[in-house]
Amino acid sequence: MGRIATLFKALGRIARQPALLNRVLETPDEHRDAVTGTFGLPAGLPFTDVLDVVPSLDLEVAPYSFLEGGSLPTDLALLQALARTRPGCSYFEIGTWRGESVANVAPHAGTCVTLDLPAEELRRRGAPADYIAQQGRYCQGLPNVVRLFGDSRHMDLSAHFGRYDLVFVDGDHHHASVLRDTRTAFKLLRDDQGVIVWHDAGHQPNDQRWEVVHAILEGCPPERRPLLRRVAHTLCAVYTARPLPVLPPGDEARPRRVFHVALRTAPLP
Repeated sequence: MGRIATLFKALGRIARQPALLNRVLETPDEHRDAVTGTFGLPAGLPFTDVLDVVPSLDLEVAPYSFLEGGSLPTDLALLQALARTRPGCSYFEIGTWRGESVANVAPHAGTCVTLDLPAEELRRRGAPADYIAQQGRYCQGLPNVVRLFGDSRHMDLSAHFGRYDLVFVDGDHHHASVLRDTRTAFKLLRDDQGVIVWHDAGHQPNDQRWEVVHAILEGCPPERRPLLRRVAHTLCAVYTARPLPVLPPGDEARPRRVFHVALRTAPLP
């Protein structure tokens, strides 16, 4: 009876949210086949070294929670370093949750704007109360952070188009969501010097998350696809108009440098 009840519960969720059916039908092999066949990338996005994307990672990553669902320290360092390359950097983030990423970028940026689902929508989707309570925990009170709430599937963001130097895509990681958010991200860029970073383009720093990579490629304007890179030592993919070197096959999985990490703790404010 337990399995039958679970089945009917799942069918009820699909009836309320038909888009969930697409998630059931999607498989990793389907997305890998699309990346390999449609886009001609049997190994996925080509890797580039993180220090070919930014000149240095000599900075402090803070805050950092060391909790499930967060970023790697190198992911946050990459965002900080990219923000520092544009004086007064304008930053837009899709998907914030605890707020670690924007809290790391804010000291190096002019204006930061985040977009998240409102609490009532999260409750409607069955998110646990503790998950909802953690929203924005690390970015509360930051003077240069503006928080927007809405569903990127329906929200009109046209007032923000053409205004941002750095865009971070870290919302729902299913194919349809990443595809939509990727198309939006390119519209948000201010100029040809703008940079887009996608989180969770891999499960590990040296692999490909095929569903996400497929959506990035599909949502990217065709003429810009050759400029997409997977960033070694991180879970990120990146777009920049500056052509980035490509690592030889296998180099992304080998130790190529040493990172020095210093830790200290502090109470939550």
